[in-house]
Amino acid sequence: MSTTTTTEIQPQATTSRPASIGERPDDLELMGIPSVVSREAGERDPLLLRDRLISDAHLEEIRQRKKGGKLADFYETQNSRINDLLKPLHTLSQEAEQDAADNALKVKLAVNISFAANTALAILQLYAAISSGSLALFASCVDAVDPFANLILWLAHRASDRAEEKKWPVRGSRFETTDGEYIVYGSIMGGVNVILIVMSIQEFVTHKGDDLQKFHLPSIVAVCVAFAVKFALFIYCMAIRKSSSQVQVLWEDHRNDLLTNGFGILTAAGGAKLAWWIDPMGATIIAICIITVWTRTVYEQFTFLAGIAAPTEFINLVTYKALTFSEHITSVDTVRVYHSGPNYFVEVDIVLPPDMLLWKAHDIAQELQDQIERLKEVDRCFVHVDHEVDHKPEHRKNV
Repeated sequence: MSTTTTTEIQPQATTSRPASIGERPDDLELMGIPSVVSREAGERDPLLLRDRLISDAHLEEIRQRKKGGKLADFYETQNSRINDLLKPLHTLSQEAEQDAADNALKVKLAVNISFAANTALAILQLYAAISSGSLALFASCVDAVDPFANLILWLAHRASDRAEEKKWPVRGSRFETTDGEYIVYGSIMGGVNVILIVMSIQEFVTHKGDDLQKFHLPSIVAVCVAFAVKFALFIYCMAIRKSSSQVQVLWEDHRNDLLTNGFGILTAAGGAKLAWWIDPMGATIIAICIITVWTRTVYEQFTFLAGIAAPTEFINLVTYKALTFSEHITSVDTVRVYHSGPNYFVEVDIVLPPDMLLWKAHDIAQELQDQIERLKEVDRCFVHVDHEVDHKPEHRKNV
């Protein structure tokens, strides 16, 4: 996806001493030349966005109106986006780096504790399913028996910390959550749950009489323990899920386990106390829900691998930051932001004066690229420099 802007910003007059041809001072700031390294990128407001901010008092007034809650929420979201646009780009980058540093230990704990807990709970729930013979508990057990997936996440986390730059030029960011993990594991989960559906149908067809299943209290207690542990992990991962795609995976896993375990307990107990068909019915419903959830997840991850465009809000942020990054950038020709795995690749085409010295144009483009790449959502950024906008779209293959 790309955006093209015809907005141009006229270069502001400066009193700096021009550099002579071929001169490239080591310290641009000491030479008195406006440097993108020293300026507060984003401090200007050429589109007068500050005038669009809604005060807290006005927001409260709107919220007090009848049916004004949604409108107030809209303006709060708009205020947040405007503040992000006006915030200096290096500040956004520093916040992203600080957030990653602050949550590094929490992410490591989430991965390690989840791996240990899921391994222990898998054994516990497997015991509950086998000892009770309940199809519903087998269905919930299948969704919970995922130490293999957690092992992949743990290995990915370890590999991302130890990736060698020569072998992996983008370092370990692509290890953090490779979309193939979702696709492979989702396919396995889908296949296993199809088998459970077949077994449940077979139980419906072959069962004779109205005999209830034997109520096995230790199995119910075991699954209840698993439910409690999963709930604690769910709460912990929910608080930091936006800090790492690995934790996002774990949070979704714990959420799914809570639903399947809770429903499995109810239907297993119902099959032993109320009617025999409640148990296979519960197993069928759980299996269908798991297949549905993983189908959606696999499809989403496939779109990430295929390079789907980033959300419009993020594209707008990159466009505005590029446009206001330096007083020498007269316009932004094209912005493309698309997935390459869980994070984004960014392509920005900026327009600089045709008589600008090469080293100066390079420094502006390089600093813009470095600042954008420090955003936590971005893996790589490519900044292309042009001197006019009257040309056909570039960097496209004719297929």
